[in-house]
Amino acid sequence: NPYAGLVSHLRATWLSGKTRPMEYRVAQLEALGRFLDEKKQDILEATALDMGKPSFEAYFTEILLCKNELNDTLNNLCHWMKDEHVDKNLVTQLDSAFIRKDPYGVVLIIAPWNYPIHLFLVPLIGAIAAGNCVVVKPSETTKNTERLVAEMLTCYLDNDCFAVVTAGVEETTRLLENKFDYIFFTGTPSVGRIVMTAAAKHLTPVTLELGGKNPCYVSDTCDVQNVAQRVAWGRFFNVGQTCIAPDYVLCSVEMQEKLMPALREAITEFFGSNPRESPDFGRIVGDKQFRRIRALLCSGRVAIGGQTDEKERYIAPTVLADVLPSDPAMQEEIFGPILPIVVVASVDEAIDFINARPRPLAIYAFSCDSKVVNQVLERTSSGGFCGNDTLMHVTLTSLPFGGIGNSGLGKYHGKFTFDTFTHHRGCLHRNMGLEALNALRYPPYSQQKLGLLTATFEIKRKGMCTLL
Repeated sequence: NPYAGLVSHLRATWLSGKTRPMEYRVAQLEALGRFLDEKKQDILEATALDMGKPSFEAYFTEILLCKNELNDTLNNLCHWMKDEHVDKNLVTQLDSAFIRKDPYGVVLIIAPWNYPIHLFLVPLIGAIAAGNCVVVKPSETTKNTERLVAEMLTCYLDNDCFAVVTAGVEETTRLLENKFDYIFFTGTPSVGRIVMTAAAKHLTPVTLELGGKNPCYVSDTCDVQNVAQRVAWGRFFNVGQTCIAPDYVLCSVEMQEKLMPALREAITEFFGSNPRESPDFGRIVGDKQFRRIRALLCSGRVAIGGQTDEKERYIAPTVLADVLPSDPAMQEEIFGPILPIVVVASVDEAIDFINARPRPLAIYAFSCDSKVVNQVLERTSSGGFCGNDTLMHVTLTSLPFGGIGNSGLGKYHGKFTFDTFTHHRGCLHRNMGLEALNALRYPPYSQQKLGLLTATFEIKRKGMCTLL
């Protein structure tokens, strides 16, 4: 296997204990901060070349949010690493019971192309903070960013502990044949199944950050202009190539009619009368992706946009009206600048529609009535939820980010990333003396011993807790 030597080298380094001291982890994390600061312009240029990403969007997602994760980790790492002491029973009162935060070992991070810096760097921050050695596999689809990461990241990190592998599908398959102690994958459900199958051969735990069709319910009682702006921003940010973008709108016929002019106005305000000329609207990442998204335009009727240019890989910000559940746009995650609107009669019908489909990565609900928003929250299941806005929940390092069911497995961001790459090791350190206390558990057994054992080990039920 072409990667066996690399993995063996990293494992030997990890076994030496080099990555365990807090000072070492902090030094490597600070090096990542220098990478973001010193290569800021290179990152902006590479993402612009790969997918026409506006510098505003690239700075916000690929640099600012990454620095937030980094600083949150550096601010709290000392506390996160500490042993966590836990409650004890009567028998162990004189002993030490604690949770040790151990690194897994050698971990693999496989990143996608849509946010090619953010989606490898945020898990990498947590993996380093937890004390692991890491192999990073950036996406081969965004060639310029892949080259930047491969050539520059190794100049900042300790190459005995961290490696970047550039690989296509065939090479990644060979890479997955190696035994890793944890695998973190971001991508599609179909590839996620392949990764999980490869991990199962070594009983390797995984985090799978996948996608899905994220529903956006809009009730009849809402500020239409605000909804239009927030939904249009979430859908057309990064040209819709965002795993948590609102994938389709559910609303009444009346609300669809109100939303159309408001969405048209929002799109014009954001990108001008001709979005193709806007410096704030990017391009589809590749020809294959362009053709797949363009084929979805036959769904419903094109109410706004619909223009395409294959040479530029340009698809205009598009809204499709009167889309049926059987239409092509409703059969797969869109991952492009197309927003279908599906008509439902009520919030109950919208909830039934959502629950009849695989659980998404995010659910959005808009209403001036908080009871309606809470109704959608309480009666559905998804990786995350955001009421009266889109995407913004992902900006908080205090919230876990991850999917459920078809949209993924596991969670990260902030301390959740550190915990993901950490084995929480249950530890009990007992006193060598006081052997008389242990006599209750030793044979020969008796009813008297059992009674005393029960009294010292039993956890008794307390009063009912109430949710405030």
